[in-house]
Order: sequence, then structure tokens, then C-alpha cells
Amino acid sequence: MYKKLFIPGPTHVREEILGAQTAPMIGHRSKDYSALQAAVSPKLKQLLYTEQPVFMYASSGTGLMEGSLRQGVQKRALVTVCGAFSERWYEIAVANGVPTDRLDVDLGKGFTPEMVDEALSKADYDVLTLTFNETATGVMNPVKEIAALVRQKYPDVLILVDAVSAMAGAKIEFDAWGIDVAFASSQKCFALPPGLAIAAVSERAFKRAEQIPNRGYYFDYLTMLKSYKKDQTPATPAISLIYALNRQLDDILAEGLENRWARHIEMANLVREWGRKHWALFADERFLSNTVTTVTNTREVSIADLNAELGKRGAQISNGYGTLKEKTFRIAHMGDLTVADIKWLLGEIDDILGL
Repeated sequence: MYKKLFIPGPTHVREEILGAQTAPMIGHRSKDYSALQAAVSPKLKQLLYTEQPVFMYASSGTGLMEGSLRQGVQKRALVTVCGAFSERWYEIAVANGVPTDRLDVDLGKGFTPEMVDEALSKADYDVLTLTFNETATGVMNPVKEIAALVRQKYPDVLILVDAVSAMAGAKIEFDAWGIDVAFASSQKCFALPPGLAIAAVSERAFKRAEQIPNRGYYFDYLTMLKSYKKDQTPATPAISLIYALNRQLDDILAEGLENRWARHIEMANLVREWGRKHWALFADERFLSNTVTTVTNTREVSIADLNAELGKRGAQISNGYGTLKEKTFRIAHMGDLTVADIKWLLGEIDDILGL
């Protein structure tokens, strides 16, 4: 049975977007492909409020985490960890032999500029990693405010942002905020199938990469930039997904960026109000995500059983992640989901559980 996905990735994909992938295949070194990339690139820049290049890789977001660390760190990285997915920053840094310290908060908490300031003052760091939206806990960190602090007090520190579950669902003003790398995956707020990763890269990040001899191959910004200037990619691009992205960006811009951000907030508010009424919200109220809400299972129901029943009705939510399984559940409100979709889902859960 078809199920509408209210999980934090892969998200629900509209029929029109699925259909866009069926365009006839073209050669990736052809003028047709260059025309496709030339159409997509300015729309991505508009989405991210940037004049910097926005690259497309055939990859998951995790690849860009690794690539950004390898190309960014000369001295030492400070990794902020607030859940299972931000933990990945640290695991990748260690796996690549990158000198790294971690700044942790309890699950459900986020970071403030003051916390980051105190941590950066303790060592000679040249990279800070931030997770805009921690999918496991439903925490959205104040990237804009943290970046402002870093740009003012630590101008040589590059700011690398995992925006995997935020980009295209929450406003990211890449240039104005002073971010150096922000990346995302296609299967979250872009509401595309998995397999495409997107990264905006600042001039500071390019200059840093120039100074690092062993910065890797596949994600190398400098090699990518040479191809980007010719509306090409160094390696084979995910052509069908880029067709779908082009269609989706047209629809996003037709909706209007401010309208899109507002729709995500409206959906989030519905879930939050429902969560407070019947359960409890897991995340600190100061850091509530606009794209996914993590709810504490105060009623101690079987989330697996609830999801099985929802599946019969054509919906799927997400159990808690890792150590939070069955202790929490997650409802995504991102991508092409609507306020009406959220109202329907919450009504179905109410009916199943007799709330």
C-alpha cells in the first residue's frame, strides 16, 4: 500500500517530481546537460540567497561532511554535537585523522553563541562545524546568531554547516550570515528521491582549500569550480535527479521563498501544539525545529504498533532514533507536505489512540 511519508527522509515525493526524472537521458558532456545545469544553478543561488557557487554532487550529504572537513582544517576543528547526526561530524573527523575537539550538549538541547564563544576561545581552531537541524532530537540550532559571533571574534574560523534536514525548508541566507559551507541532501526538504547532494561554498573556503595539499579528490572544491564555470561537473552527475531538482526549484520559487518558510513554520506549530496537548515535546522550547518535531512518548504506547496501524491508513511517521527508539517518535513537516496533510495525520493518530 502507498504510504505518505511523514518521516525526516526520504520524504514524500510528488508524482510530478517523480515524472520529471523520466526525461530522456542525455550525455553528461553534452550541450544539453550544460544547459540543464545552467538552468539549475541560479535557482539554487536564489534559494540560498547567495552569489557564491552552489555545487551538485552525486552523493549523500555525508560525503560533503567528509569533503568539507578534509578541505577546511589546517589546524584543529571544533565539532558541536547535539545528537546522533551531529555526532557523525566527529566520527568523520576522527576517521580522517583531523585534529578535533567536541562540544557536547544533552539530547534535546541546542547551542548558543555564548557556548560556542567559550569553546572557541580555548584553543587555536580554524573550523567550526554546526548542525543546523538535528534530526534525531528535533533541535534547530541558531546558526545565524552563532555565525555572527564567529565572524566578529574569530574571522579565521571556517563555519561548516550540515543543513541536510533544513535547506529548502528553513531560510538560509548564506552570504549575509557569513557561512563558509552549507550542504544538504535531495531526500529531505527538497522532497526529491535520494542521491543528490548540494553545497554552497564561500570564497574563504576556496582559499583555505588551496592551502591544503591532501584535500581529497571527489569533493575537491577547486576541481569542481573549474567544471562549474563551464556548467559541468568533474564526475558523472545524477542527471535524472537534476531534472527533478530543476522542476522542484521552479515550483519552490513559484510558491515564493517566504511563503515556503512560513508553510513549514505553520506545519511545525500544528505538530507542536498537538504534542504539548497530548504528550510532551522532547526538544528544548528554545530550539524547536521547523522541519521535524520529536515527541516524548509519555503515554508509553508502542510506536511500532502505532506506525503499523498508520500504515494501513496510508501514512508513516518515524520512531525515535538510536537510544531514543520507542522513548520518542518523530513527525516530519518538510518538503511538499501541506498543512492539510499534517491535520489529516494528527487526526488519524488521535483516532487510532483514542486521544
